[in-house]
Amino acid sequence: MKEETNKALMLRFLEFINTASPQLANEVISPEAVFYVPGRPEPMRGPGGYLEIINMMRSGFPDMQWKIEDWVAEDEKVAVRFTMHGTHKAPFFGVPPTEKSIHVQAMNFYRISDAQIIEEYGQPDLLGLLQQIGAFPTN
Repeated sequence: MKEETNKALMLRFLEFINTASPQLANEVISPEAVFYVPGRPEPMRGPGGYLEIINMMRSGFPDMQWKIEDWVAEDEKVAVRFTMHGTHKAPFFGVPPTEKSIHVQAMNFYRISDAQIIEEYGQPDLLGLLQQIGAFPTN
């Protein structure tokens, strides 16, 4: 039963990341939550930290949308495989806008307590994203 409750929370989380709603952020993310982001020496924290992560992605891809492709839930943990879709309309990691559409996968691991996310380890395919916008060669 806990697994189904956690999957329902992840559907609300998906709604949050696709809308960047501060209200949903406060609903689904604990104020004490910790998010480990590749390339950042310190984790992001709480609903505001996650909004910062989303806004960083949306700064280059304002139409960015996430889709759950697969997931596994067990006890207080959920693993999710996402795809992200968006259009490169503004500078991202120093790369000028290309208007290219991207399709990127991510594998994230969550820990849940009291019906809120309290921890995330996110692993987006950042190299694949940068290759799709021409920052790195694909060969």
